[in-house]
Amino acid sequence: MDAFLIGALIGFLVAVIAVLLLKRRGRRASRGMDVRIHASIEELRSVGELVVFKMITKEIVTAADHWFGEFGKRYLTWLMSNKKMAMIFEFEIDFRYDLRSNDFVIEPSGAGSYRLKMPKCFYQTHIRDVYFYDEQSSKLLPWLIPDLLNRAFGPAFNESDKNRLKEEAKQQAGLMAGDFVEKMRSEVQGSARKTMETLGKAFGAASVTVDFSDSELIQTKVDAAV
Repeated sequence: MDAFLIGALIGFLVAVIAVLLLKRRGRRASRGMDVRIHASIEELRSVGELVVFKMITKEIVTAADHWFGEFGKRYLTWLMSNKKMAMIFEFEIDFRYDLRSNDFVIEPSGAGSYRLKMPKCFYQTHIRDVYFYDEQSSKLLPWLIPDLLNRAFGPAFNESDKNRLKEEAKQQAGLMAGDFVEKMRSEVQGSARKTMETLGKAFGAASVTVDFSDSELIQTKVDAAV
């Protein structure tokens, strides 16, 4: 009986030790897996600039809007008031995050989950086209065509004047884009969130939380094809 009890006790101790060893090995394996996943998700930085949203829109501007600079007021307000014309801006805005930025932070939150703190969101405004709408004849006219300008302003309106108007148009397109961007903030962040969740899981994360608390919207440039 004593031998049986001793044998049973030894067997119990061996079983306990075996369970402890297995748990320890499991924890090591789990830690090893976490390390591998963390190393993998860090590869998100290699994506570089990530374009998450693109918007194409048109904005109609009339003389009543009074958005022109001093030079624009001198010419365009007169043209649009007396000739009954409106200007139509067609522009494209794209939004991107630089995942190589130090502001992009990847924080483990346990059990294969990660919190991605997004960097600043940069957006670029591209003026695709600018043209006039002739309300009297209900037709569109190209932007800054010589015949229209010469009839409106006379031969004194030269190439330098045209360039100044173009620059004012670019500045105002940037301002208009800023208004649109604020209205589209939630859509931009929603698109970015879906993209980052998909990428994070592709790199091995069980779940991903995307944090935009410090992600400002910053316009980098305005360029024009006109």
